Amino acid sequence: MGWPSSCDPTRRTCCERSRQCAGVFSGHTLPPHTPKQGRTRHRHLCGASCHLSPVLTSPFLSSDLSFSHGNVHYMFPASTFRRFFGNMAKAKYTLVLIRHGESTWNKENRFTGWTDVPLSPVGEQEAVEAAKALKEKGFEFDVAYTSVLQRAVVTCWTVLKGTDMCHIPVKSSWRLNERHYGALQGLNKAETAAKHGDEQVKIWRRSYDIPPPPLEKSDKRWPGNDAVYKMVPNEALPLTECLKDTVERVLPFWFDHIAPSIMEGKRVLVAAHGNSLRGLVKHLDKMSDEAVLELNIPTGVPLVYELDEDLQPVRHYYLLDEAELKAKMEAVANQGKAK
Repeated sequence: MGWPSSCDPTRRTCCERSRQCAGVFSGHTLPPHTPKQGRTRHRHLCGASCHLSPVLTSPFLSSDLSFSHGNVHYMFPASTFRRFFGNMAKAKYTLVLIRHGESTWNKENRFTGWTDVPLSPVGEQEAVEAAKALKEKGFEFDVAYTSVLQRAVVTCWTVLKGTDMCHIPVKSSWRLNERHYGALQGLNKAETAAKHGDEQVKIWRRSYDIPPPPLEKSDKRWPGNDAVYKMVPNEALPLTECLKDTVERVLPFWFDHIAPSIMEGKRVLVAAHGNSLRGLVKHLDKMSDEAVLELNIPTGVPLVYELDEDLQPVRHYYLLDEAELKAKMEAVANQGKAK
């Protein structure tokens, strides 16, 4: 049986963000231990009331819980409670993700992929502003990770210079590269949409498991023809990639390098690309394959994750004004549409 509609934990209709059905965040916090047969009564703003088990007051719930709303009894698995009330956990680690600043091909609205294009003047300034925002908030780093593509590398170094962190190690990996767009690389997104239709281009850009048309290995755009990747086995180098392929490429690097650094207590910066970062965010936030398709990560804006001891997100936020952030996200979403 689900929540009553007035206290649905996914809505903001009862008790300030509504998942305060337990009374924990609503301004009338329940005492940690309450007598009267081990239960506490809480009255909702909707007028109903609950009888709550005292374990509700623990943010580190290990056992299932139950409560009554009116004459209806509800059971909650501990895992569900932790998911809804995860921000009660204590943050232990900090991770900062940043998509590179605008590149010259971002500006020209082209599919870039693994093509190694530089930052545009706007992108260079975005990286400077990102560093300024991080420094103003007091962020420091112990190690940085980036791709082998210059737009991410330069963004990384600009941020480190602006935060007085040039002394820390920077580790580059092809696994953090942008998604490979195959035969679309270099094409204008709007012109491609005008030719093939918005829906087809959206499928190529945003479907989780449908890649764009592949390259031939004889094509100079195939990374096997680039000396930068001579140490990477040819079979690992893509002819094209869907987002699923990109996630599967990125996650081994997360588990083998980034996550262990965080667990060692290091403050980590990752400067990468829209789709490689979508892969990390999908993993961290446990996003579904469908939900991640609507995720738009703007260029040059630090995304801060506060993680608990198990590397589960306690909270995350961008270092940018909400209105400006929304505009930048909408710009990313509109890139593949015909004009």
